[in-house]
Amino acid sequence: MSDTTGEPSPLKAVIVPGNGGGGNIESCIWYGWTKKKLDKIPKFQCLLRNMPDPYRARETIWLPFMETELQCDAHTIIIGHSSGAAAAMRFAEKHQVYAIVLVSAYTTDLGDENEKESGYFSRPWQWDNIKSNCRNIIQFGSTDDPFLPWSEQQEVADNLGAELHKYTDRGHFQNTAFHELVNAVKGLITPK
Repeated sequence: MSDTTGEPSPLKAVIVPGNGGGGNIESCIWYGWTKKKLDKIPKFQCLLRNMPDPYRARETIWLPFMETELQCDAHTIIIGHSSGAAAAMRFAEKHQVYAIVLVSAYTTDLGDENEKESGYFSRPWQWDNIKSNCRNIIQFGSTDDPFLPWSEQQEVADNLGAELHKYTDRGHFQNTAFHELVNAVKGLITPK
């Protein structure tokens, strides 16, 4: 499917959660709420699945799952939160996607052994590949995130030329509703 210019148009969103979300992911923070809101958009769907290896979030497991099970492709908006943002960026290094929406994105393992074992931070980021494989890049970050330094979030925005939504009071975006994210995704779907 494409728009009137022949360019791909988004048909679905895929929410890739942060690590640690064992159990039913639909009941975690804003994920299920966002899925319900996006599923109301005509001719659009939102996928939210329990991820394999939810605590380590290893790249070698998550990226193949995103490709084969979630079928992320040129018609997909990948919404990645925390470790899911790292997965979205690594996926976009090698695959065409319609957009990535990054929430609490970062660039290093933060000195955390679990983050190191995930594999996302073992090599330099291929910023140019990500930019060329994504039609749109939107980022949400907060300066009061208790887990991520603002400098890493800003580094992502600067290197990707992301449309940055910067907050001072959202922490790690662990609220139960996320209106701004839903509006951003709707803005990607609705022709301008």
